[in-house]
Amino acid sequence: MPRDVEPRLLRGFVAVAEESHFTRAAARLYVAQQALSRDVRRLEQTLGTALFARTTRAVELTPDGQRLLPLARGVLRAHEELVAAFAGPRPLLVDLNTDGPGTARTVLERARELAPECELMARFESGLTHAAAEIAAGRLDVSFGYAGGLDPKLRARLAHTPVRYEPLAVLLPAGHALAAAAGPAGVPLELDALAGESVYTGAGNARTLEWTGLAGELFAGRGIAQAPPAPVAVGKDEFGRVMAKTRNPVLVTVDFADMPGCVKRPLADPVPLSPLEMVWREGFAHPGLDALRTAAAELAAERGWLDVPPGSWLPAAALTPGPVGG
Repeated sequence: MPRDVEPRLLRGFVAVAEESHFTRAAARLYVAQQALSRDVRRLEQTLGTALFARTTRAVELTPDGQRLLPLARGVLRAHEELVAAFAGPRPLLVDLNTDGPGTARTVLERARELAPECELMARFESGLTHAAAEIAAGRLDVSFGYAGGLDPKLRARLAHTPVRYEPLAVLLPAGHALAAAAGPAGVPLELDALAGESVYTGAGNARTLEWTGLAGELFAGRGIAQAPPAPVAVGKDEFGRVMAKTRNPVLVTVDFADMPGCVKRPLADPVPLSPLEMVWREGFAHPGLDALRTAAAELAAERGWLDVPPGSWLPAAALTPGPVGG
C-alpha cells in the first residue's frame, strides 16, 4: 500500500480527468505535457493500478480512476485549507485580565492601529498566574500583569517587558465609613486609613496569586488585613453582586471600572504602584507581538507610564525598566 502521495500528482490526475485530454490539462496547470504524463505514470505506479484508458482519440478513466477521483478532490481541498490556514500569521491571543477599560486594552487598541493586517484577539483570563501558565503551555500568546509575582520557574520560561507602574486605588462600598469621610469620589485616601480594615485582594483565588502577593507586601506592617476568600466572580455584574454581599473594600488599579454603588479612591502617602508588564513565551515571534511591544513603548513614552514619582511604593521584586527577554 502507498504511504505518501504528493499533492502535485493528484492535481495532475484531477486535471486530466476533468479535461479528458493531456494537452488541455497541461495548459491548465501551466506545465509541459511530457511532465504531466510523467506525473500521471508515477501516480499509477505508486497506486499499482491504471487510472486512464488511453486511445488515439480520448482519455477515459478506468474503474480505479473513477474511484480515485472524488478521493483526490477531497485531499486537494484539505491541502488548500491547510495552506490557507498558514498563509499568514495566525490570530494572536491577548489576555487583558478584564473586559473593562485599562492599560492593557489601551495598548491593544494602539497595536491594532499599528498592525491592521494582524488579528489581535482579546481574551479575559483574570489573573497573570493562570494566564502565564497558559502562555507557557502554548494556549495563549500574550498577557499583562505583575510578572515579578510569578513563580521563578514559570517566569524563567517567559519574556516580559515593563509597560506601566499603575497607581493603586481602593473600591469602597457605598455607605462605608471611609467612603463618606474622605469627600467625593476621586479624592485620594491615605494608605494608613485602611488600618483595621479587611481588604479583598483575591485571596484564595489560584489564578491571581501574583496580585494577592503584591497586596500582602503592601499591607505588611500597616495593620491592614486581607479579606478571606470570596466566590470568584466573572464579569462586572457578578463582581458587584458579590462585593455588595461581603462589604469589603477591594484593592484595584486606578483604571478599574467604576462600579454602581461604590466609591473608588486612589491611594496616597505613599502612592502604591503595581508594575504592569507584558508577558509572552520566550522565543515566540509574531508581527502582532511586535506591534504590541511598539505600542507599549510608545504609550509609556507619551504618557509617562514608567515614571516613578518621589515617595511612591513599589514591591521588592519590581523589575528594572527596559525590555527583559525576547
